Amino acid sequence: MTRRSRNIDSAPEPPWRATERGEPRIPLTRDAVVEAAVRVLERGGVDALSMRRVAEEIGTGAASLYGHIRDKEELLQLILERFTLGMGELPEPDPAQWEDQLKEFGRRVRGQMHEHRDMARISLGRVPSGQAIAVGTEWLFELLVPAGIPIWVAAYAGDLLALYVGAFAYEESLAPSLPFGEGVSPEQAAEMMKEYFRSLPQDRFPYLRGAVDEIFDTDRDKRFEFGLDVLVRGLASFASGRPAPDEGAVPPKEDDE
Repeated sequence: MTRRSRNIDSAPEPPWRATERGEPRIPLTRDAVVEAAVRVLERGGVDALSMRRVAEEIGTGAASLYGHIRDKEELLQLILERFTLGMGELPEPDPAQWEDQLKEFGRRVRGQMHEHRDMARISLGRVPSGQAIAVGTEWLFELLVPAGIPIWVAAYAGDLLALYVGAFAYEESLAPSLPFGEGVSPEQAAEMMKEYFRSLPQDRFPYLRGAVDEIFDTDRDKRFEFGLDVLVRGLASFASGRPAPDEGAVPPKEDDE
């Protein structure tokens, strides 16, 4: 008579257990919590993100998350950090090409924000606080300071560029709010506004009438590039034309009168 195994592993799980959850529970670590939060975010946006829903995504209770994440605000901060680190390696800084490299960096961030739901919204009012900000800021200094940009200007420039790109990408993610009621497309709204501006008295609004097409130009890429160009030209106005490694980290103070 063949001896049968008494090991519990020799019997399959009953089907109602095997199919209760399609995948094994994710080990509960900070990284696992952030990964689950990103999945919730991609499906429902930031308004749908909660500690409870993240816990459900993992297969645990919300209370168990608090041993790894302080609260939702810290979770959003970690998501932003993960996004920043996920952008990949920065190119070798070339101060001789700093204008092109800075613009290309802005384009890259905007493109990445379009690929990740509500990331632009999350970025506003928050700053990456780990390795990403350290690496990115050092790269910016290595790019700008040898080009003659004072350190304090480079320090402000990083915040200004992040704010511009994040705000631009966030606005792009919004459905246009139009004052014409339902059933009017953005294109129709633009034509209605153009007609109104062109109807204004020529002697009172000559510039406005003449700039109608530019005011309502809907080419977002063109507008984004214009903003980048304004930022870069502004930074260039601070350049001394020589490396400035000894510049202070704060703007110079005006002499007291």
